Amino acid sequence: MSKRDYYEVLGVSKGADEKEIKKAYKRLAMKYHPDRTQGDKAMEEKFKEVQEAYEILNDDQKRAAYDQYGHAGVDPNRGAGGFGGGNGDFGDIFGDVFGDIFGGGRRGGGGGQRAQRGSDLRYNLELSLEEAVKGKELEIKVPTLVACDTCDGSGAKKGTSAKTCGTCQGHGQVTMRQGFFAVQQTCPTCNGRGKIIPEPCPKCHGDGRIEKSKLLKVKIPAGVDTGDRIRLTGEGEAGMHGAPAGDLYVQVHVKDHPIFVRDGNNLACEVPISFSIAALGGEIDVPTLDGRVKLKIPSETQTEKMFRLRGKGVQSVRGGGVGDLVCKVVVETPVNLSEKQKDLLRQLDESWGGDGEATHRPKSKGFFDGVKKFFDDLTG
Repeated sequence: MSKRDYYEVLGVSKGADEKEIKKAYKRLAMKYHPDRTQGDKAMEEKFKEVQEAYEILNDDQKRAAYDQYGHAGVDPNRGAGGFGGGNGDFGDIFGDVFGDIFGGGRRGGGGGQRAQRGSDLRYNLELSLEEAVKGKELEIKVPTLVACDTCDGSGAKKGTSAKTCGTCQGHGQVTMRQGFFAVQQTCPTCNGRGKIIPEPCPKCHGDGRIEKSKLLKVKIPAGVDTGDRIRLTGEGEAGMHGAPAGDLYVQVHVKDHPIFVRDGNNLACEVPISFSIAALGGEIDVPTLDGRVKLKIPSETQTEKMFRLRGKGVQSVRGGGVGDLVCKVVVETPVNLSEKQKDLLRQLDESWGGDGEATHRPKSKGFFDGVKKFFDDLTG
């Protein structure tokens, strides 16, 4: 009797992704699992059929062979490395699908739990605005866990080696059945490693790692800003027993600047100007991150007027054009005046009286006219 199409068995299309295939298998496995069908042979055969279809379609290489050659492409008797007959333990694949629910994990074909990758680390780095804008290379000292140099990260005493755990037979997990569920739990003897160390390394006490501070060079690209992260692959904590190390993330924080405020790619600053320059006009020196530049102030400039200097901002680390420098001028009121200076200001103020008020101080004239109208309306 010929076998049914695997896609038809699971009820999915040929374009189904891994998530769809796993979802379909989960639904059918719960429906036909022997623990739930109470020994019904027909249901048991259906479960085997579903189990076989899932193992083929959930493996990229086997699925490609099946898509190209059909059942012949995954027939073990034809040397294609196929399914293998469906007489395996039902709990193996069933536990593979439901492992994420019960805290288990997928087991590799050779037995033993996947080596535990080292933890990622974060290093908080403070930069000045100048350093962030221009970029620089610096050294940082990071406390971390590195592979033990005595046992080369194995955790075993020199001249000895780890042995397969007798409790889980190297799988790193033990299976407990609860009704029709096959519940996988981390092996209590080896803590999921699949191996035990009879004679631990005296330096790392069997952990395979020791505490150490590393000196690392970090290249800060020009244009970084607060919140940006720089990833140093493999510079995190060493993995357990020779597993890959984690990554180090350098978290950037730019300190406040006494003159400039950054807004994206733009910089902003306040520039005080004298009353005479505001009234008569002139040139002033304005600071930029590249040095001083001249800014022309037109006559009759009001306080808080904005001036934009193109291309004097920041080049973003993500590309694009250079930002601008926005200068807000603030007219500064003179202080510590001599009697002569006060008298000159009084004379100036008197010269604006009468009809000259509207000509020389239009904002003041308009404001007080509005105030007068407001009170007239109230009393009228």
